[in-house]
Amino acid sequence: MNRKRAGVLAAAIVPTAVLAWALLRTPTARAPFTPLALPDASAATIDDGDDGHDDDRSYVFRIPSGEPTALTCEEARTIVEQVRLGLAYIPEGVRPGPFAASAADWLDPHGLLSLSKDAPSAQALAKAAPELLADIEGKRRRGCASALAPGAVLEAWTKELRAAFDRGRAAPGDTPATEALEPIPVATAARETAEELGRRAGAFEIAHGSDAKVFVDEARRRFFPPLDKTGWAKVVIASSVRAYVPLVDPHGEWAPFDEESRIYEVDLASRPPSRLWSRAVLTAVGVKITEAAAPPLLENDVVLSVASIATAGLPLEQVDQLGFASSDARTPLSAVVVRDGKLMKLELGKPVLEAAAPVHVATDLPVERIAFGDVDAIVVPVKDVRDELGDDLATIIAEQREKGPRKLGGVVLDLRGNGGGSTDGALGALSLFLPGAPLFAMKRRDGTVEIDRASVPRDHDRYNGPIATLVDGATASAAEMIAGALAAYRRGPTIGATTFGKGCAQEYVDDDAHAGVLRMTTLVYALPDGTPVQRVGLVPQIRFPFVAQGDPQTVEERESKLAHSAPAWSGPDVRDQAILNAKNDDAVWPAHNGNVGPCQEVDVCKALRLIGGSKRVPTAKH
Repeated sequence: MNRKRAGVLAAAIVPTAVLAWALLRTPTARAPFTPLALPDASAATIDDGDDGHDDDRSYVFRIPSGEPTALTCEEARTIVEQVRLGLAYIPEGVRPGPFAASAADWLDPHGLLSLSKDAPSAQALAKAAPELLADIEGKRRRGCASALAPGAVLEAWTKELRAAFDRGRAAPGDTPATEALEPIPVATAARETAEELGRRAGAFEIAHGSDAKVFVDEARRRFFPPLDKTGWAKVVIASSVRAYVPLVDPHGEWAPFDEESRIYEVDLASRPPSRLWSRAVLTAVGVKITEAAAPPLLENDVVLSVASIATAGLPLEQVDQLGFASSDARTPLSAVVVRDGKLMKLELGKPVLEAAAPVHVATDLPVERIAFGDVDAIVVPVKDVRDELGDDLATIIAEQREKGPRKLGGVVLDLRGNGGGSTDGALGALSLFLPGAPLFAMKRRDGTVEIDRASVPRDHDRYNGPIATLVDGATASAAEMIAGALAAYRRGPTIGATTFGKGCAQEYVDDDAHAGVLRMTTLVYALPDGTPVQRVGLVPQIRFPFVAQGDPQTVEERESKLAHSAPAWSGPDVRDQAILNAKNDDAVWPAHNGNVGPCQEVDVCKALRLIGGSKRVPTAKH
């Protein structure tokens, strides 16, 4: 079983380095355009060996097939059982109402099949929900016959929508062809939206002739899949599994291999894969790049296909994964785009010959250097915990030690608003301040306890001086690990407000049905002194009323308020007594006599004036 340790959910994926590209333009005068031969899903892959899900060099994702996500009853039961047995805690029951609503959402990637006001399938799904829930949980010795009723409704409904699309396609009227290149309309009434999509696609087909037919045909098939009730029943079952997992594990998710990029926190990796685009929106015939196009692609290009996979009607999750198509391609990939009103073929990327060893260079973490008494302190805002956080902090501290004219006398990690990230990143950061220390007891469902330990860095990377952390209610997971461990070892104080309380960790595993990937909560952890974090949070040693930042509706969210989250767990005291009791006068914050700052944020200076007033090392209070 492939397995990776994860942290808390993080921000959207951002583009990184791109490969070298070559541009092949279509002549201005229309030349014969070779229609794409659309392959089956088995041919759509960017890796020529194993599945690559545990590739240490980079994430490697298959090129999505474009097909609706479907599961058999047996596959669904296998995944559900794996989740229920693999969680770090005994899961609570799932109520049919939220289950049906979430399943309807997953069933409908474009708002046409179950979420529009005229769609009958949401009601059919709600009616079947209690039976369907029992079926995928394996409570009955039968197949998932409960999925057939909503499957039959979907078969009839998509047939009706295809007919509406065909009417619009056959009679686009005065609809300009450029409308097909704009975002698809928001579906309030699906019949009207389907006909409008048909008009846009039809106008595009008229403008570009036979060159466009394959893309319009694919749009029709993708938006309104021509499945029978048995085929739709499998789609209903897959949507049910996608709904089920987060309802027993608020940090968990299942995704098929076609959409697994949404499962991983790719942006936290030390070597994130390159992307063709960072953001794109769906149009009637393709996807329009709106942000960070990788050459030779340009912003506002409408991509009709990549690697012979048409993009029209793809779920957004597959659009996102298709954006990684060039990351580990063994051969150049082709794409068809619309640019300046013309269809063009482009060549994307060059073969990856051999991966070079990763080289850590400059960090992009911001640093603010301020006066603190007779010395200087640095404030380092850390907004997420990336894999290379330890390396980044070592680089920053080394650089700041060399700067003058005043001595570096303290380091402040500003972890406010940091939702966490990589546990490896947290351990790497802590190794600079607590080298070799045993840190976190991690408990599994069966009672097995693993101890995470800080590595031992190079001598010149160690930092024995004063350290402190700033925290608030949005400080979570791996960020809580950093602040909590420093406090538990009496290495440095925490300043601010009680933190989020996410004392659990997720792991990525291939599901036992070999259909996709799971992220699920398999571990709960405690601080080095055994203090629980899950549902409790860190109580700062020094309280300070930082102004809450972010969405007012989310700033009060806490792990303890999440339905079905793991219970709190107190672990053993794993602290190394030699490290805990070692005398280190260098770690004591010096007296500042009010001389702190100025700071970019006034509250930071106010908070830092609360430390260093005496020679007493703060004692952790949890």
